[in-house]
Amino acid sequence: MRTTPEQDELRAAVRSVLDRHEGAAAWAPLAGQIGVAALAVPEAYGGLGCGLPEIAVVAGELGRALSPVPFLGSAVLPVTALLAAGDWDACARLLPGLAEGTRSCALAWAEGGGWEAGAVTTVAEEGGWGSGAVTTVVDVGGREVGALTATGDEGAYLTGRKEYVLAAPERPDLCLVFAVDSRTGRLGLYELLDENWEFAPASTLDRTRPLARIRLDRAPARLLSADGEAVLARVRDVAATVLAAEQVGGAQRALEDTVRHVGERVQFGRPIGSFQAVKHRLADLYTTVESARSLALAAAHADAEPLAAAAARAVCSETYETVAGEMIQLHGGIGVTWEHPAHDHLKRAHQCARLFGPAAAYRGRIAAALGLVPAP
Repeated sequence: MRTTPEQDELRAAVRSVLDRHEGAAAWAPLAGQIGVAALAVPEAYGGLGCGLPEIAVVAGELGRALSPVPFLGSAVLPVTALLAAGDWDACARLLPGLAEGTRSCALAWAEGGGWEAGAVTTVAEEGGWGSGAVTTVVDVGGREVGALTATGDEGAYLTGRKEYVLAAPERPDLCLVFAVDSRTGRLGLYELLDENWEFAPASTLDRTRPLARIRLDRAPARLLSADGEAVLARVRDVAATVLAAEQVGGAQRALEDTVRHVGERVQFGRPIGSFQAVKHRLADLYTTVESARSLALAAAHADAEPLAAAAARAVCSETYETVAGEMIQLHGGIGVTWEHPAHDHLKRAHQCARLFGPAAAYRGRIAAALGLVPAP
């Protein structure tokens, strides 16, 4: 499966920006000049209305550069959740700012290391400020931040803790949260209102992927969808597909850097890349990366069909970890130096392997779908 000329141009444009701007400084030109923040947003809401193949192209380049920009966390996951929720009024309010890249958004999903719907314990209690009632909202320090008005049953108060939130070190402008309705027990998607919630950056193995924790203590929120399980299922599949593309980008870059190193490193009077044992290892890595790339492309073109997304996520996760580990080994003594760039790939590979659930969980999902094991 091949990319189109337009996708190749998009890849070249993103790579050019990443070559000229390091770290978080790349987000402004990526969003403003290329429009990567608008890729997933429909044209009706000010976006470009692109599909997952284009999103995967960008993710691959970001993974290749180990970029910390909030593409997946702000421009993909929250947009996917909003569209899956089907609250078109909320889409009209929130998506234009996200498409411009001028506002950031986080999707608070995991709890206690669990990524499945059953792991959510955050509770949504009836707000008591529905039916047009007005309530005064204060932040966590007791400072009054304004009044909210809600209608019907959409008002709620959320209480709980969220982990592994993909967010920049700075507090996001918006936050969407999965929580369980205390009355019905159903999972729902909620929009947090104002700033009555605690946000704290988390310590991570991978310094290029910011994560955060969020604490909710009767934080006012608005219900976006009462069918949170369906929304979460779609978010999970898109997340797996886009992360797989990112992992392939990282694996390809790690392999390229390793090939370059073994071609330059001389031992016993000849480049170490000329030794047969090294050639065999590199050939195995190449076929592994190409197989993962094909799966990632297939999942993107299948619009994150659940089984395709699970297969891509499982294989690409293991591929990146394998290539990053071999990169360390084939760089020799310098490779085991903690400060060497090879360790950035190793850390990114291991942290990515645990985002949205481990590879074994996705293999289990495939086995259950094929009737090989009981469904969870």
